[in-house]
Amino acid sequence: MFALLKRSRNRISAAPFAAILLLAACSSVPDAEKTDARDSYEGSNRKAFAFNMGLDTHILEPAANGYRNVMPPAGRRAIDNHIDWTGLPATTFNSTLQGRFENAGLSTVHFIVNSLTLGLVDLTEDPKAVKSQDFGQTLASFDVPEGNYLMVPVLGPNTSRSLTGRVVDSVTNPMSFLKAGDAVQTMQTLRPPVAAVSTRANLFEAFNDVKYNSLDPYARTRSLYYQGRAGRINATVGKPTDNRTADDQFESFLEDPK
Repeated sequence: MFALLKRSRNRISAAPFAAILLLAACSSVPDAEKTDARDSYEGSNRKAFAFNMGLDTHILEPAANGYRNVMPPAGRRAIDNHIDWTGLPATTFNSTLQGRFENAGLSTVHFIVNSLTLGLVDLTEDPKAVKSQDFGQTLASFDVPEGNYLMVPVLGPNTSRSLTGRVVDSVTNPMSFLKAGDAVQTMQTLRPPVAAVSTRANLFEAFNDVKYNSLDPYARTRSLYYQGRAGRINATVGKPTDNRTADDQFESFLEDPK
């Protein structure tokens, strides 16, 4: 249920986008049957969610559990650092579009400095100084409507706006089509599945709580997604927010590694 985008695979990755949009176009749910007014395609979305949960049960959860048990903390931290590093060009691009030039400059500096270690070791004084930005946030800053909730096969929860943002970020991020030596190319190829396993491992208990202990895991997933996403959007457009939750990373769980 996790993002597997790389420019060489853009045509393949576009298939879930097209499939869910076509499915949604002909499967809207009557207002009386909706559990959330923002979820016009709940019937299709629940089917996609069931598929994603099956994928998680049979593939991702076992892989994440093994990763947690085998990978030492230093190794996990290095992988997380690398994933964050590959997202910095997208943050630079979107921060510039939003007029957040200080954040764009910091992102650029952090990317250049940490390129010495391919992002595996953070060499900066304050790794959290850079605020991650995506094109969905950029669209929100220009008052583009959020659109409907969409549960996309493999890619997970989105809104129309955030899904558009993910597509743009995957196309514009230079890390997706970087040509380099064999070692770097191998890292680039492995990055999406490794990022999915790493993120699943980092949120293992929180995700399993939603998956196994909720009366309606689909509805809770939707709620948590909106809470987390609202926090990021409000931070971008300068609005105060109280959308803070112990599961506030859940929104980014299935998002494409930049």
